[in-house]
Amino acid sequence: MSRSRIQNISMHLFLVVMSLISLFPFYWMVVSSTNKTSDINMGKFTFGDQLLVNFNNLTSQVDLPLIFWNTSKIALLSTFATLAVCSIAGYAFEIYQSKNRDRVYAALLTTMMIPFAALMIPLFTMFGKAGLLDTHLAVILPTVSGAFIIFYFRQCTKTFPKELIDAARVDGVKEWKIFLYVYVPIMRSSYSAAFIIVFMASWNAFLWPLIVLQSSDLKTINLVLSSFASAYAPDFGLIMVGTVVSTLPSLLLFFAMQKQFIASMTGAIK
Repeated sequence: MSRSRIQNISMHLFLVVMSLISLFPFYWMVVSSTNKTSDINMGKFTFGDQLLVNFNNLTSQVDLPLIFWNTSKIALLSTFATLAVCSIAGYAFEIYQSKNRDRVYAALLTTMMIPFAALMIPLFTMFGKAGLLDTHLAVILPTVSGAFIIFYFRQCTKTFPKELIDAARVDGVKEWKIFLYVYVPIMRSSYSAAFIIVFMASWNAFLWPLIVLQSSDLKTINLVLSSFASAYAPDFGLIMVGTVVSTLPSLLLFFAMQKQFIASMTGAIK
């Protein structure tokens, strides 16, 4: 057997092992949602017959439509607002020339080094003075202008054919129309990938919503599930079936937009 063939087989074996390790937590979550708490505590890794019982326990203790509405509302509004703001910023940083553009961009990227824990107290104080605590707006606003998404859109804009912008300007098209009717349609795969990234981050957000949301009728699904986990005798079957239910929207969204996500990521890396 040639050396290159051995290396090829070794690489595929390594990828298979890594894939199995990556998929195991998801498998364990699904399997646990079908078992009783006692079986989960004993480390049972095979499917059981308690799925409907766990789901009924969940729906009897939780207003599932309400927390899904709260989570979807926050995730979708955060995603659309972030895409609008960050794509305009990324486009402007790449297309328009100015004296201090690179300095401002470097300062913006530096903010990615600041941990969110260091920003929580200033943000909490600011939203408290604005009277926005215990509202969904307080969860949405801090996510709207993410430095990473601006960086992502600027990298994607580097591959955008600038000749189209020059041609539109020669024809007298206004700048906002160039962005809206030329840039956005061509960059739709980049928007799709960014949509998945931001939506999943917003859907799975926990720490900041935990701090600012106090009313039970405003809480997201992650906060509700965490309250079950902190109980004196947690029902792990209920928690796991709730986790499966909360994972489904992100999973379906990813599979629906998988091609655009991969195409955009490949283009961004180039």
